[in-house]
Amino acid sequence: MKTYIKLSFMVMLVAIAFTSCKKDVKPLDTNVNPVTTLNAPADQTSISLQPATGPSVVFQWAPSTTQDLVLYEVAFDKADGDFSKPLYKVLSDGSGLQAQATITQKILNTVASLAGIQSSSSGTFKWAVIVSKATNAKVSTASHIIQVTRPAGFAVLPATLFLTGTATEQGADATKALAFKKTGDGIFELYTSLQAGTYTLIDKTTGTPTVYSIQNTNSVQLGGTTTVSGSKNVYRISIDLSTASATLTQIISVGFWSAPNNSISFKLPYIGNSQWEIDNTPIAIPQESYGADSRYKYQFVVMNSAGVQSTEWYGSVNSDNSDPNSSTALSYWYMYPVNNSQFDFCYKLDPSVNNKNCNVNVNYSPTIPNYTNSVTIK
Repeated sequence: MKTYIKLSFMVMLVAIAFTSCKKDVKPLDTNVNPVTTLNAPADQTSISLQPATGPSVVFQWAPSTTQDLVLYEVAFDKADGDFSKPLYKVLSDGSGLQAQATITQKILNTVASLAGIQSSSSGTFKWAVIVSKATNAKVSTASHIIQVTRPAGFAVLPATLFLTGTATEQGADATKALAFKKTGDGIFELYTSLQAGTYTLIDKTTGTPTVYSIQNTNSVQLGGTTTVSGSKNVYRISIDLSTASATLTQIISVGFWSAPNNSISFKLPYIGNSQWEIDNTPIAIPQESYGADSRYKYQFVVMNSAGVQSTEWYGSVNSDNSDPNSSTALSYWYMYPVNNSQFDFCYKLDPSVNNKNCNVNVNYSPTIPNYTNSVTIK
């Protein structure tokens, strides 16, 4: 009997607990109140954009009066847009929880481009705040206009860049286009030869690439082609898409410079694929009063687009080095811009190459991690 009473009591407790739980269950409230006040930037604020160096802009607004947690996004649209399909959206600070968003000028430059404002031009777009909870989202009842002046350059910078056309080493087949080496955000360079013909820059080798061209030897524009006339020459092509600028530097010669002799021992012919090489050339390590001295580096004679020649020096990252051997790290041979001092920042030859015929190679291929050089016995 006692067992029966205890069991009945337990069943009653479970029933009460279950009933209580059911009463506590409430449907999710997805109601959300829109933001009504935008604080900064003020309406009609003017910004001269400096995407690379300018400080971020803080967007601020009065919080939604919704009681529960909500998510905020800053939305951008054209000046006559209604935010039904925003050009761009940025989550607010604090993973969307704060009533402010810190937005870089690089992003604002992208927004300006999407709004149809050309580089080196001025125009307007507007911003509002979208507040959301669950699947319910509302655009703020207020919006502000921003007036911007864009710098030269492209707002959307490609991750890759290629060279193609009849003037290039690989011809006009885009699938075989020559890759540039990326050296910074929107910054690329390529050592290559150009001959009579035309060429373009593309951001990919398949599909429908974005096409750029170099105009007047120093600026980059969307579309178009660049024409090359005259004889074949080797160039360092430097591209900065963030400023829409280009620099073509002709590489007239690459010389193997002997430190103890204080002179060029020989010049390396350009062999294509961003490389200079001389084959089967005799190497003799100079014997000085203080012993064998195999220090060397490279002298590049270059010419700018105005026809002015100058000299560039490339050598070791170290001011002094030990003799290399077969186990020396590949990084020993990496090429760095150095000064013209006679004995500093030189490589040394492996003693085993003395009085041997060797192949000397300077490799500026964009596909290797670092530009490098090598001296190997033939």
